[in-house]
Amino acid sequence: MCGIAGFCSNPVNWQENIQKMNQRMYHRGPDAGGVWASSDAEVVLGHRRLSIVDLSENGAQPMHSASGRYVCVFNGEIYNYRRLRDKLLKEKKVTAFRGTSDTEVLVEAVEAYGVAETIRHCKGMFAIALFDRQTGKLTLIRDRIGEKPLYYGFVNGHFVFASDIGCFRVLDDFHNPIDTKVLQLYFIHGYIPAPYSIYKDIYKLDAGCMLELDAPYQEPCISAYWSVREAAIYGQAHPFQGSRQEAADELERLLKTAIKEQMEADVPVGAFLSAGIDSSTIVALMQAQSERKVRSFTIGMDDPAYNEAAYAREIAQRLGTEHTELYITADDAREVIPRIPWIFGEPFADSSQIPTYLVSRMTREHVTVSLSGDAGDELFCGYLSYSSIGRIWGKMKSCPYGIRKIASSLLVGNPLIKRNQILQTKAYLLGARSPEHLYELSNAQEASNLQIALEKETYPYKHNSYPYGMLREPQNSIMLMDMEVYHPDDILVKVDRTAMAVSLETRVPMLDKDVVEFAWTIPMEYKKQGTEGKLVLKDVLYKYVPKEMMDRPKKGFAIPVTRWLREPGLREWAESLLDDSLIRQQGILNADVVGWIWRDFIENGNWRIQIWYTLVFQAWLQDEAVRCAAAGGRSV
Repeated sequence: MCGIAGFCSNPVNWQENIQKMNQRMYHRGPDAGGVWASSDAEVVLGHRRLSIVDLSENGAQPMHSASGRYVCVFNGEIYNYRRLRDKLLKEKKVTAFRGTSDTEVLVEAVEAYGVAETIRHCKGMFAIALFDRQTGKLTLIRDRIGEKPLYYGFVNGHFVFASDIGCFRVLDDFHNPIDTKVLQLYFIHGYIPAPYSIYKDIYKLDAGCMLELDAPYQEPCISAYWSVREAAIYGQAHPFQGSRQEAADELERLLKTAIKEQMEADVPVGAFLSAGIDSSTIVALMQAQSERKVRSFTIGMDDPAYNEAAYAREIAQRLGTEHTELYITADDAREVIPRIPWIFGEPFADSSQIPTYLVSRMTREHVTVSLSGDAGDELFCGYLSYSSIGRIWGKMKSCPYGIRKIASSLLVGNPLIKRNQILQTKAYLLGARSPEHLYELSNAQEASNLQIALEKETYPYKHNSYPYGMLREPQNSIMLMDMEVYHPDDILVKVDRTAMAVSLETRVPMLDKDVVEFAWTIPMEYKKQGTEGKLVLKDVLYKYVPKEMMDRPKKGFAIPVTRWLREPGLREWAESLLDDSLIRQQGILNADVVGWIWRDFIENGNWRIQIWYTLVFQAWLQDEAVRCAAAGGRSV
């Protein structure tokens, strides 16, 4: 795991600027740093290294191919690099390797097979910058699902890229303003969906995409080399033909293979264990393939409504892991909150970011790599919302869409309906034209009604363009919508940024290419029956952990933020950020709306998640103002 950065056509102060970019992402790679520049400094590459595979200088970056044609900076891991290495040697494409790193295998494979063919062979998580010294082409590549971040864009007319959006803010000529057109999307989701970012002219490279740029480095060409949507369509068209038990056996085989590959490292490896189905499955399959006790880590809270630490301890004892746990308090949360703007670089408001950071910090005291159980819900139909959307749509679909649309418009504008939040929500959802549209509206309705941002214009994004009815079952369509937006732009961002803030590498075995593609072939009845989901995944887990040990309500990985915000300390912090005069002076949010939702929470107990979204945005904006002032009075 590392951090990469670079820019083109910016020879003025290039040494100072690339070093500042490297320093900004020091936490992503505290073990070493490197810089490379073309002879005319037209292309400059920077790298920070967290040594995981081949700890010697032979693994240092930027790295050249043996011929010197290609220069590469690389963040992530190629899990099947040993097989790719053997292929190169067997075909005599390479006579010998200098070291044992996956980076060297990657760059030599590009030399032998070209970029597109190499990436087709690679399984892993990665953000890659590759410069072809012969043609002058710069290529950026992001992994299939979006585990590793890769931002790009233009600063003062010069092309830039980095693993951390904060790297752009340290550049001498950074003046990119806030892009207020993304705020409507932010207040819907609590994050900014790709390809957008908080700054104008700065973007996220979408998962499974490749960006190519030729001199004079002004017109990037972006193409997709893989997409989860195509994988879902293909899987649905070619469903698994065996029994549910046979599906579980095949899933177990694929997960074991992925986990075995992802346990390989030249540094200590462990795993997060939250007591849920997903992380328990990963830890169980790790321990089943390990000669040593697997290191497992969890955090707990005194509030029993949020605490799963005792369950995690029981599972760890059953599996025989070496288990470590940490109990957190409101004081622990308060200590993390001021770091959120720095950790994420742009507004990001999934409140589980706090416990994720704390468990990552504890885990890093013992290991350098941790496996995670993320993606089980999105691939195996685990969320309760998947059932509720189907149930609601089942009641609505008998009424023609034209009638429902008219009724929705009339009811939403009714003053009596507006006074009742539940009735207003029902009226809003009545206008859905499909289960996929219903899911989109269910996410957007509260933020759309509130209109927190003053800017009314917004951008289209993947949910708006989703082809309704593309997959057979509504649950599959909704899972795909989550895999295209929520998972890469929320879950994976949260895990990557919080873990890398403490220099911990995280790996997600369920996002292995073969596992993902197989998951889309599994019939829905093997995943879900009634309101119970993840059936086939549970079939795998119950070989190692008794069903009765796991048969309990899911609590999730969250914190009691609604209680903590009422307590001394956090309440004062919140009210200082939501101060009416401050918000009016900033001129970005609607002070009347912000004041009303906060008072409604404090006085009447009506919690809206947009309160936390607003607090995180205001904290980020305050941090941005301080940095702008320090940089010479730049305006936010």
